[in-house]
Amino acid sequence: MGGLNVSFAFFFCVVAICEAGRQVSKRLLPHGVYRSLVGELASSLQLCACCLELRMLMEIGPWGGGFGPDVILTLLFLLFLVHGATFDEVSANPTVSLQEFLVMESSFVATIAKLLVQFVGMEAAEILTMHYWAWELTDFHLIQNLMALDCSSSLHTSVYQGVFVEGICSFFFHLVGLRFQHSHPVYRVSIMAVTVTGLAYTAGPFTGAFFNPTLAYTVTFRCSGNVLQEYVQVYWLGPLTGMLTALLLYQGTIPRLFQKNLLYTQKSKYRTPKGKAVPGLKPRQGMLEKGSHSCEPSSKEGPV
Repeated sequence: MGGLNVSFAFFFCVVAICEAGRQVSKRLLPHGVYRSLVGELASSLQLCACCLELRMLMEIGPWGGGFGPDVILTLLFLLFLVHGATFDEVSANPTVSLQEFLVMESSFVATIAKLLVQFVGMEAAEILTMHYWAWELTDFHLIQNLMALDCSSSLHTSVYQGVFVEGICSFFFHLVGLRFQHSHPVYRVSIMAVTVTGLAYTAGPFTGAFFNPTLAYTVTFRCSGNVLQEYVQVYWLGPLTGMLTALLLYQGTIPRLFQKNLLYTQKSKYRTPKGKAVPGLKPRQGMLEKGSHSCEPSSKEGPV
């Protein structure tokens, strides 16, 4: 348990440092700059650093520490509860940023800035975590440093199945996010944490269940076992396709690309009342004749 306690301390320090950076920059910078730059940078660093440490525990823990997948899944659930509570309306996920652009909640320039900052934040997290592992505070880190010389790919299935798995994970992740985006934060964060944990449990053995292109690039693109083209298909095209499918299914359209709803017909809120015929009431003959509503005087009237 000593190695696990060191990991707990690492998680706490990473979250505390990133949260301090968010709070300070939130007071000093305009909201748009904070949300697009500093918020995404801090959240991306926090997400990637915790993911790298958790992945190390997942690979070494079962035979080096004596704890099983239940401990890893519990940590994953707790970490995403913390992420959801501290991210402060930012995603640290390129597909979510692209979704915000497609629903016209973010401009093109802001979206590009988010994507770049997410990449920088996760690369910084990798450098930070590597330096932390180099201290070899536990036997886990010593073993990890030896394994890092020849890391293995997270893709343990065929490319086409990997694309399908990552696409399905991204589809459910975004569909749940869209469904509960306006719910109370307590419910939304809890539901998203349960969703991520369930997807990781189901799809983790096949692809690692990243459904986050930048996170997948940082964690597994440099590992042997697959070429760059295969990684791009699985971890970039798969999540992007899943996001587009979820958005189209939920809203029926993609507002940035289409003006009309492609799947659902919009019903009017107001219903036009329909008149009903009254039994026994016959219309006047003069009202049915053509020209009966004319303003001209009748020809049967005499001169005044």
